[in-house]
Amino acid sequence: MPASSPAIRPWGRWGLRVVGIVWLGLIIVLPLSALLEHGLHDGVSALFREIANPIAFAALKLTLLTAVVMAVINTVMGTLTAYVLVRYRFFGSKLLNSLIDLPFAIPTLVTGIMLVVLYGPQRTLGAWLAARGIQVIFAQPGIVLALLFVTYPFVIRTVQPVLMEIDQSQEEAAWTLGASPWRTFFEITLPAITPAILTGALLSFARALGEFGSIVIVAGNIPRSTLTAPVYIFGQIESQNQRGAGAISVVLLALSFALMLFVDWVQERRGKNHVSG
Repeated sequence: MPASSPAIRPWGRWGLRVVGIVWLGLIIVLPLSALLEHGLHDGVSALFREIANPIAFAALKLTLLTAVVMAVINTVMGTLTAYVLVRYRFFGSKLLNSLIDLPFAIPTLVTGIMLVVLYGPQRTLGAWLAARGIQVIFAQPGIVLALLFVTYPFVIRTVQPVLMEIDQSQEEAAWTLGASPWRTFFEITLPAITPAILTGALLSFARALGEFGSIVIVAGNIPRSTLTAPVYIFGQIESQNQRGAGAISVVLLALSFALMLFVDWVQERRGKNHVSG
């Protein structure tokens, strides 16, 4: 006679759900709600007045501009790096693959210090660039370099698994029919990994919007020149301008949330296409 299955206690199943939902509320929803309430406390008109402040608006514009430049570079180079790591085997490839996640482990303040040590005007490389009219530290190129470093793994780690799943027989068939490696990549491989590339690029962009630690060291934080939105928020808090800090924080939060929703939508579509294929 088969042993009877243990009785399922509804409180156990629902208890686990409640714990998960409550924890999510405490860690994510509650702080976000407090920020929204603080930023919109004086009304929407006050929010727009703070955003329209020339220094605040310039900081937002610089943040978006540098994030876009970083995302474009990261998309191209991250896709190339992922392709090389998946399709080729060479000496040091395993070491390179392990180093990719290093920016996740390094504190962003340390990233800023590394860049200053490397590209500072008193350093060999920095002085060589400055002699040719190229300023990196305390200028916008330094911001882009810092963003490139802290977001480096995103595109690579989203594209790599997709490349590993692609059946190489289609690429080999294209080569057999006389297609060049570049044509094979653009007509066969690239369409298959485009959703992953887009996901990695959006994640990089969203991460760049909130970067503070490295930028506060390398940028110089000059209003209307190298002052980014996160550093502007920090300055407003130090100046006791809670409303100004809250307004820009709400804008960054809205942008990041919209990007995350779009990333989820892209990943959901990719999953459906994978199942249907």
